[in-house]
Amino acid sequence: MSPLAALASLLAQGEGATLELKRSTAELRRAGASLCAFLNGEGGRVVIGVTPDGRIVGQQVSDLTLRDLAAMLGRIEPPAHIEVDRIDLDARHAVFVLVAPSALESAPFLFEGRAYRRMGSTNAVMPQGEYARLLLERNHCRQRWENQPAIGVRLEDLDHEEILRTRQIAIEQRRLSAGTSMDPGDILDRLGLRVGTVLTQAAQMLYGRRFLPDYPQALLKLGRFRGSKITGDILDNKQEHLHAFAMVREAIAWLDRTLPLAAHFPKGRIERVDRLPVPAEALREVLLNAIIHRDFRRASSYVAVAVFDDRIEVRSVGDFPEGIRAEMLSGEHPSIRRNPSIAGAFHRTGAVEVWGRGTNRVIEACQAYGIAPPEFKQEGGVVTVTFRVTVAPEEASVPSPSQVRPKSVLSESQVRILHFADVPRSLPELMGTTASSNRTRFREQILAPLLKAQLLERTIPEKPRSSKQRYRTTEAGRRALERPR
Repeated sequence: MSPLAALASLLAQGEGATLELKRSTAELRRAGASLCAFLNGEGGRVVIGVTPDGRIVGQQVSDLTLRDLAAMLGRIEPPAHIEVDRIDLDARHAVFVLVAPSALESAPFLFEGRAYRRMGSTNAVMPQGEYARLLLERNHCRQRWENQPAIGVRLEDLDHEEILRTRQIAIEQRRLSAGTSMDPGDILDRLGLRVGTVLTQAAQMLYGRRFLPDYPQALLKLGRFRGSKITGDILDNKQEHLHAFAMVREAIAWLDRTLPLAAHFPKGRIERVDRLPVPAEALREVLLNAIIHRDFRRASSYVAVAVFDDRIEVRSVGDFPEGIRAEMLSGEHPSIRRNPSIAGAFHRTGAVEVWGRGTNRVIEACQAYGIAPPEFKQEGGVVTVTFRVTVAPEEASVPSPSQVRPKSVLSESQVRILHFADVPRSLPELMGTTASSNRTRFREQILAPLLKAQLLERTIPEKPRSSKQRYRTTEAGRRALERPR
């Protein structure tokens, strides 16, 4: 397509949010205001040498014309890259197309000392509040806490095993080149966590091994409280300083040990399925958000998981990002990352996306699970996500030895174990038939009830912890399996 044909196609759009038409350089001041507004928004073009109705008349070109044009562009602050395309009509006349990209990472831009924004096909002076917000975001982009040097932290102080784990998973996710070196320093360079030989604070929070006294904000608090108030008896209390990846693993493992398994009968089936009060994927997503997006600048910052009898709370220090409100999280909303370097490392491992869909997936998972969506609240500089569920385990009735426990009240895992243990089996072999990876939970919630009901027995009952211990289904257990379903 020729330049004139391309120009005609552009002009056919008419003036609007991203296109401004000027008859001549006599309107350069208005053209400068439009370019400023485009830079502060979605970008756009100013065409000089065209009437407002789209008729091409051309601009007479001289050295003075070019100097005036350059001077106008020089009055935009901070300096911006404006592409200038010249389309000659004849020896003396031309049309100039000035292209301003969207440059929000460097906004706000000023023209002759004023910031402008685009409103439809016109320009308006930017309100002071919006100007202040853009200025704060620009400074944050370049001078974020996570970008600052980690004073006194050396490469050997970091968790090299975790760094190599990130590399391996990122390669498997195809978010890092398979040719990436196995040198921890090179990996940090690829992740943008080292500048020269200087480690950033993001590297320390992601992979650090020592946090006190300089980084007390690497704190994870885990607590189980009796009742529904923080003043209730503390049944379990754990506080530990960990890097971000370890925080996620520790919090998930603690919840796996702490939350009870509840009986659930899926529609159309008579076998019980044991499940957590909240879908595991929803808890994981909320934990990831709390750990990644909190305010690391505050030394008093932390992530806390509090379990009560009637709810589960996940708290993180820091307000919602500018422009995000709690009620927006249940619908479509922009992804605004407070700590993009830290979020980027998690994204490489496939743990998070970058599209702002995390809270939507949490809500969908809860609805599919048959529980209420979580509540999102910001108060006192702390964001809290609350799942309103019953956590206190109900008293379970265990049949007496004279009773045969019908198969319909056994969990799916217990039925599989009774079938599998028709010959003596070891504990690891029995665990292999289930999805459980937590030995303590498996013993207490799956194996112990079978032993107590005498549906399963030990081959060495006098030595319960023997390394040669095996388990087998009893006659009562076989009768339970034979009962009509």
